[in-house]
Amino acid sequence: MELTTVWFALIAVLWMGYFTLEGFDFGVGMLLPVLARDDTERRVLINTIGPVWDGNEVWLLVAGGATFAAFPEWYATLFSGFYLPLLLILVALIVRGLAFEYRAKRPDAAWKGRWDLAIIVGSFVPALLWGVAFANILRGVPIDADLEYVGGFFTLLNPYALLGGVTTLLLFLTHGAVFVSLKTDGDIRHRARALALKVGAGAAVAAVAFLVWTQVETGTAASAVAFVVAALALVAGLLALPSGREGWAFLGTFVAIALAVAGLFLALFPDVMPTTLAAGESLTTTNAAATPYTLKIMTVVAVVFTPLVLAYQGWTYWVFRKRIAVHHIPVAPAATPVP
Repeated sequence: MELTTVWFALIAVLWMGYFTLEGFDFGVGMLLPVLARDDTERRVLINTIGPVWDGNEVWLLVAGGATFAAFPEWYATLFSGFYLPLLLILVALIVRGLAFEYRAKRPDAAWKGRWDLAIIVGSFVPALLWGVAFANILRGVPIDADLEYVGGFFTLLNPYALLGGVTTLLLFLTHGAVFVSLKTDGDIRHRARALALKVGAGAAVAAVAFLVWTQVETGTAASAVAFVVAALALVAGLLALPSGREGWAFLGTFVAIALAVAGLFLALFPDVMPTTLAAGESLTTTNAAATPYTLKIMTVVAVVFTPLVLAYQGWTYWVFRKRIAVHHIPVAPAATPVP
């Protein structure tokens, strides 16, 4: 197998890991005002992802770095053409990270409320725009014969891409609600389980519409299999919720998102960024790739360090595997009046 194909597959795996792990982070953040009734319950929700959210973002950093090193032409065209949406995602992630760190620095409600809003918006923006971005990559964008993006921002706001954004948004909301039901106890758990069923129905409709559209336009036999199994996993996960089997439900949404992303990459291959221009040239795993020597060095590094990273992250999830509830949250200090 060509190393270009190997690295295309590895980048696909990195995005699968990012969307399945950061996906429930985004979902929990967006659901903060929906599932929590007071500050203590908001702290419960934030604590469900507190030990893992920054580790989950490492998948994005590695995916970006791997793309830069393995397919520099893809990276250059992607980041120049998608500059504004990617900048909005980056700003949202930065503000969201600051909110997790600074929310508890002061006890007054107004301070916490502003950072809570930052968490909500910082989760909503990436959840929507990642779907828009990936849908445009699949659909194709105007790339000329010099492998340069020649479209504008509004080129990216087409019906297919917007449906992709809605799909990732609803899937992450469902994934997050299921995760909350898995990681909490008491009233929050029951609210999250009920909400996951409602949002999950909408996510299933949007996902089927988007995946069918994708399959008709660019799909292959392999992507069709991935899409069908993804849809079945999502339905199976939702069906496990009413009986309180949140672990199986989370596995269902996890597998559904992972296989949906895998199917998108299968539908894209061997292109990495197709062009919509008759006189243009698509970026492929061949013309966008780095030198063979670079790919060999990267492969050695990946073989050595990937198992270590996976082992560490798996250990983190194991350590913080128990449920939390309101009674686990210590009483917050009262706000000191300003003289």
